[in-house]
Amino acid sequence: MSVVVCSLLWDAEKHGAGTQKISYDSDGYHLVRFPYGAGDESYDPWKMHDPANGGGTPSAFPDARSGLIWPSHEGWGLLSAMVFWAADDRPNEYRARFVRDPLGPGYDSTATTDTWKTGGGQYKTYLWQMFVHPGTPVGLKISARGPGDAKVPAAITHAQFKLAIHTEVLRP
Repeated sequence: MSVVVCSLLWDAEKHGAGTQKISYDSDGYHLVRFPYGAGDESYDPWKMHDPANGGGTPSAFPDARSGLIWPSHEGWGLLSAMVFWAADDRPNEYRARFVRDPLGPGYDSTATTDTWKTGGGQYKTYLWQMFVHPGTPVGLKISARGPGDAKVPAAITHAQFKLAIHTEVLRP
């Protein structure tokens, strides 16, 4: 079975940008952004995270399109992510979701995970599987919540987002 992979990485220390502050969209989540270019991605030979994808003009990190992976093939997608939250006493709950078409009218949240604050660092990993299609981007959206489900200011220090597409799905 053939597998095509896109692996994105953003790190505050590596990219010298400080934390990535969470700015909440109308749905109460932040689309995590990833830089473009050689050396910033762990692996992207299929150009699924290309600044030319999804618009007439090239995207530029940290605009919203820099948070998208554009599947290069039809297939069964395995999405995974890792997020390191900056130390902060305000959030008591952390949320993440994988979303189809997070910037378009076809917004489709396919998996949402809620986790409570732990006694140590807030290092979270996420996994979901679904069918993916060229022309329908996928993204990782996150949110930090305080008492009463209130969105609170928060930041992350590290994020990874990966898509592995199994291209030969057998059908009966």
